[in-house]
Amino acid sequence: MDTKKLLMGTIAGGIAYFFLGWIIYGMLLMDTMAAYSNPAAMRAETDMIWWALIVGNLGYACLLTYVFLKWGNIASFGSGAQAGAVLSFLMSFSIDLMMYATSTLMADPMGIVVDVVAATVMGGIVGGIIGVVLGMGAKSSGGTPTT
Repeated sequence: MDTKKLLMGTIAGGIAYFFLGWIIYGMLLMDTMAAYSNPAAMRAETDMIWWALIVGNLGYACLLTYVFLKWGNIASFGSGAQAGAVLSFLMSFSIDLMMYATSTLMADPMGIVVDVVAATVMGGIVGGIIGVVLGMGAKSSGGTPTT
């Protein structure tokens, strides 16, 4: 496995996840998600543990990058966006339903729908960005392959 590409994809994806999360969850869906969530389970923005959020974003980006490199052979925006959206949909759908079943974090099932859609969109965009990063430096087709 190309460690440099794993690191580059993780960093680019982690940064993208952080800023997309801020835009999608922190601004666009803030009131919507608050209405569907248990307020007793939510931290105030002033009490957020930022290092954990940043490391979590990097961890998810690393997971996507690893899968793309190891099993997906993904090296373009389109293939990365498709794979990122599918993986994010499956993960958020599964995790949200398990959390709904076992906790009071999500107070309304409609919150699951909103969260899964948002996570799928974010995963698609981030997957596309990671795909572009992984495709950087790739040889164009048409030439004689080198080994």
